[in-house]
Amino acid sequence: MKTNKGPLILHSIFWGIILMIVIASNIFDNSKHTLTDYFITYVVYGIINVSIFYLNYIFLIPGLIKKRKKYWLYVLVFLFIIALAVVAKTAVAVLYPDDVLVYIGSKGKKIEIPIHNFIIAVTFLSGFFMISSCIIKFTIDWFSSERIQRNLESERREMELQFLKSQLNPHFLFNSLNNIYSLAYQKSEKTADAIMKLSEIMRYMIYESNTPTVALSKEVDYLTNYIELQKIRFKDGAYIELTLNGEIDDQKIVPLMLISFVENAFKHGVVNDPENPVKINIIANQKILHFSVINKKNQQNKDAQGGVGLTNVERRLQLVYPDRYKLNVVNSATHYTCELMIDI
Repeated sequence: MKTNKGPLILHSIFWGIILMIVIASNIFDNSKHTLTDYFITYVVYGIINVSIFYLNYIFLIPGLIKKRKKYWLYVLVFLFIIALAVVAKTAVAVLYPDDVLVYIGSKGKKIEIPIHNFIIAVTFLSGFFMISSCIIKFTIDWFSSERIQRNLESERREMELQFLKSQLNPHFLFNSLNNIYSLAYQKSEKTADAIMKLSEIMRYMIYESNTPTVALSKEVDYLTNYIELQKIRFKDGAYIELTLNGEIDDQKIVPLMLISFVENAFKHGVVNDPENPVKINIIANQKILHFSVINKKNQQNKDAQGGVGLTNVERRLQLVYPDRYKLNVVNSATHYTCELMIDI
């Protein structure tokens, strides 16, 4: 399990900066201090500062703000903790006034620190550590929340893609089995060839399409097998013009992205008219894949072109190629055209 090192790094940076400020103040301080003064200032007061920092960070913010939403109670406790820290620091100063409230200047003269100035200083310092713990806590929680949201969004997208893909496969299989059933019912000699083509198609769908991307050439082979399978069931012949241009072998694509457009042409279009063949065109270069399908509309088929297949594929395009695709569909009186461009 991968651990999140962000909070540890942020805490280390904060305390590292505080430590450097303390060291720098000692280097450039020309006054003289006793060992007791150093011990009280940097050890005793340091423990108090660290304590109120993590008391707020670990208990107050999670318990009163995150969990219970008691904002006014948190403010009161926040101020009470600062006051308690100031009282503790002042009590130590009063007990050791010669070490805390007095220091020796560069000329050897004793300089007293007024008690009210000391109280104001330690109040601001205690408030600084309390406010710093709030800033660090809310910053870490915000980044953690953003990271969780990104992970959830990624998981949601993956689940949705798998769901759309699971819908696509049975949708195609259902249509293909219906076609083979018709051939078998007619005792056609083409039944065996149809089953073989379906076997090759299913092998691609089950074993080769489980990766995020596949070679465009394999997707083209899959489309070719599908077209050949569909041709078998047309007694009068099916007229398909498949044109391939560009770097088909070198490019990759999300699997099963193009099949719905071709399936749509067979389902709703006229494919047995030699004067109006189904035209499938694929052009690929290093940046753009251009894919188009043009088919004559079957006027006897009143169903809307598209259906589940095209709805799913457009949703998949939105998920895997956001802002990287353009889909143009033209539904004229006689022809139906799908044109897809993907930035690959």
